[in-house]
Amino acid sequence: MRPDIVPGGIFPDFALPDHTGEVRTLSELQGSDPLVLTLARGHYCPKEHQQHREMASVLQPKAAVAYTQIVTIATDEHHTLQEFRLSVGAQWPFLSDPGRTVQRALDIQEYTDPDHDPMIPHTLVLKPGLIVHSVYNGYWFWGRPSPYDLWRDLAAATREIRPDWDLSTPGLREAWDSGDHSAFHGWDRRAADAAARVR
Repeated sequence: MRPDIVPGGIFPDFALPDHTGEVRTLSELQGSDPLVLTLARGHYCPKEHQQHREMASVLQPKAAVAYTQIVTIATDEHHTLQEFRLSVGAQWPFLSDPGRTVQRALDIQEYTDPDHDPMIPHTLVLKPGLIVHSVYNGYWFWGRPSPYDLWRDLAAATREIRPDWDLSTPGLREAWDSGDHSAFHGWDRRAADAAARVR
């Protein structure tokens, strides 16, 4: 992995076609939420199926209520990528990178598999702005994070980025009571939307 892809570093904002064929950027998919990003070998790898099935069954329902996004990038062509996504029960975006753009940019070619020429699998937790919180190297399966490892990382990352993590923080109640909702996730957007409608 490139030496700058470490906690505190900025992950590149790759733009790749998703499972529907629409080109999407990572920053667009992330929005203002934490992001779990998997860089996957592809459909052929049973380790990928195991990790992604577990993420789909355990992490996906929790991410849906926790303002957290999930994205997978794989080297599969479009139709194979769709099959991979469906076969593991994932509802999140899968991005297709058969040209190995990510592999080359991050220097993560798995040179021990010349037949498939995949990326060395990695899982990252990114704070808003694609800021790296944690990086897992999944070449060996036990190097991949469990949903509970990700839960711990996401709790720590969310605590850092959400001023309203602890509602007993001094000043939060006063801000709320005065109508200043800028520190409250979700409510900050409502206030901005309401102000835009008034204009």
